[in-house]
Amino acid sequence: MSIITIVLVFMMSIVGTVFLYQLLPVKFPLPLIQIATGAALAAGGFQVDFDPHIFLLLFIPPLLFLDGWRIPKDAFFSDLKPILSLAIGLVLVTILGIGWFIHWLIPTLTIATGFVLAAILSPTDPVALAAMTGNSPLPSRMGHILEGESLLNDASGLVAFNFAVAAVLTGSFSPGDAVAKFFLVAMGGILCGLFVVWLTGKCNNFLVRRTREEPAIQILISLLIPFSAYIIAEGIHVSGILASVAAGIGMHYEQLSGPRLPATRMKSSAVWNMLQTTLNGMIFLMLGEQLPRLIQTLPDVARQAGVNSPWYLLLYAVVITFALGGIRFCWVWLSMTLTVFRQKRRGQVITIRPRFSVLAVMALAGVKGAITLAGILTLPVTLANGSPFPGRELLIFLSMAVILMSLIIAAVGLPYMTRFIADDLPHTSGNGNVRAALNEAAINRLNELLSEPAENPEEEARRADAGNVLLEIYQRRLHYNDSDEDSDIGRELEKRASLEKEMQREAIIAQRNELFRLRRARNISDITFQQTLRAIDLKEESLH
Repeated sequence: MSIITIVLVFMMSIVGTVFLYQLLPVKFPLPLIQIATGAALAAGGFQVDFDPHIFLLLFIPPLLFLDGWRIPKDAFFSDLKPILSLAIGLVLVTILGIGWFIHWLIPTLTIATGFVLAAILSPTDPVALAAMTGNSPLPSRMGHILEGESLLNDASGLVAFNFAVAAVLTGSFSPGDAVAKFFLVAMGGILCGLFVVWLTGKCNNFLVRRTREEPAIQILISLLIPFSAYIIAEGIHVSGILASVAAGIGMHYEQLSGPRLPATRMKSSAVWNMLQTTLNGMIFLMLGEQLPRLIQTLPDVARQAGVNSPWYLLLYAVVITFALGGIRFCWVWLSMTLTVFRQKRRGQVITIRPRFSVLAVMALAGVKGAITLAGILTLPVTLANGSPFPGRELLIFLSMAVILMSLIIAAVGLPYMTRFIADDLPHTSGNGNVRAALNEAAINRLNELLSEPAENPEEEARRADAGNVLLEIYQRRLHYNDSDEDSDIGRELEKRASLEKEMQREAIIAQRNELFRLRRARNISDITFQQTLRAIDLKEESLH
């Protein structure tokens, strides 16, 4: 089957699953629907030759880049300690604890292969988590912590996975060398991603100043950055995953140095949203597509595990899934308890409390996904001496089973538990009265323009007329912001502003309808229609 056919079938399946998700009276999580669709395609004879290395290159860098680009940077850096605690501390504890537990649970797996499985099960998936909480969103601070964790633990989990695989292949392992290489690979990846963004931004701004900004080219540049960062980082043997994340975070600050046109930002957002939906859908479709073939291998996998029935394999997967959730629950409880203890000793106000609802949601949020799927399929088939990799098919089955079970448990548990944590983990936004500051800046600039001399009295009159209208608008907006929300005047002004916006929206809709009528009657050209429609759409979008 050609690659073009595969891509087209997957894209049509994504469209169909999204519409099905929206039409279903009971809201099943979209990833589960897409996994079932992928399994149905495979059962009908649709097969994909899955190359995990290509998968890592094409899917993971843009998704992690986008997450790093869009995550609120102030929230990310203010909560860096709990994020690092989950992304590094929890990963290390998971590898050690779950690795030994897997060896105890399945004696046919060596300790080293147990560490391999534990390492690849340590990363979490922000895409799957967002899908599970779409109808019951998490509190903002908790969501930012979990998103930041998933950005970083992908790299830490994959690096640890590579070390564990190397230990199985060579039969030797040095903790000191592993720690030193981990920090070298991590810091190298971060620096590589930041360098790519910095160099691209400098060259781009230089060229834009001397030519002009073309939105399509700016979007293409943003699409190339994550792949460039990943390929360069992997080429110099540092973390391509962290390079993509660092490039996404750096992209935010690079754009502050050279603001783009509004059209560029709007088009870029639409393109990246489309790409995110497509890549996420393909990941879950491919996961489902692997299931039928995996089920066919169950008898062989059961023999590898030393059990008589494939049902034991399912039991092993359930036990490992709950063990991962349990160790995550205990780690979060310990971290929050120590934080409260330190705040009490310093006499600070206690900002968090280790409530069961918070701990349960944090444990359920450890959803596995794309990184685990791609990583486990990169396992080598043979060792250096030519013998088969010990328990390879068993490790692949357990990884995919844990992915599915974590998705199902999160789909059932998260919507229920999130109802009890609305007021937990508060986060200070620190925005201040930003609207008032922006309105004051606009008023000051308008006053400067009105005080400038005009070429003739007619021009001065037109400028004064237009400027006074705008001044009245911005002064009224400033008054809305500064008014007391509890006062009758403030409420009346807010109602008037809301009514004004609604009436303006209705007027814009009437303009658009008339524009379509004129085009259908062939009273205006297609070029005029497209230009005017774009202007009307931008005006309506600004009301949101």
